[in-house]
Amino acid sequence: MKRIKIFIKSFIGIFFFILILFLSAGRMDYYQGWIFSAVSLLGLLMNFAPSNVDTELLDERSKPPKDAKQWDKLILLLSSLTTIIAYVLAGLDSGRYQWSPQFPWSIYILGIVLMFIGQLLFLKAKKTNRFFSSVMRIQNDRGHTVCETGPYRFVRHPGYLGMIFSWLAFPLLLGSVWSIIPIVPAIILLLVRTSLEDKTLMNELTGYSQYAINTRYRLIPWIW
Repeated sequence: MKRIKIFIKSFIGIFFFILILFLSAGRMDYYQGWIFSAVSLLGLLMNFAPSNVDTELLDERSKPPKDAKQWDKLILLLSSLTTIIAYVLAGLDSGRYQWSPQFPWSIYILGIVLMFIGQLLFLKAKKTNRFFSSVMRIQNDRGHTVCETGPYRFVRHPGYLGMIFSWLAFPLLLGSVWSIIPIVPAIILLLVRTSLEDKTLMNELTGYSQYAINTRYRLIPWIW
């Protein structure tokens, strides 16, 4: 029952952004919007497949405790604003006014591929790390330990890398060059969040410093 409630809540969240997209486009025969909606809903179904559900983690992510870091709350707020702007701008661009040139189908296909890579990487990180909270906090109440398996063997924040792939896919899937404007600060916010989270874990989570020595890169292999 709890899983169903969280699924419905997640569906409403996706529907909210899809609604913004179509209202901005001002029409229903907006095929870029339908492509994006289909990919987003498929990602939601993948996320809630029986093999991917950890009920304890669902509780943590749906109602995170109040001890989240204040800087993380601010970043999440700013990220929400940039997300809304991205959807509005994409809908106005490719849906209503066609400011951007028509993309070839190869670009849309590339967007779908990048989106699925991002979703799969995010899902794998969440499935591997039972402390994959939606906010930055040291989960002492849950016996927080370092995750070193799966994609965490290669980078220390694979979930954020998946999110970056999804953001890069956004203008390609929706055929909107202008949506890149809010996507740039959205990615910058992710980079800032990665840096601050990494420093917090280094200072407050036992064993993370050694893990950082073994896994050198925070987000992008061989770069950073």
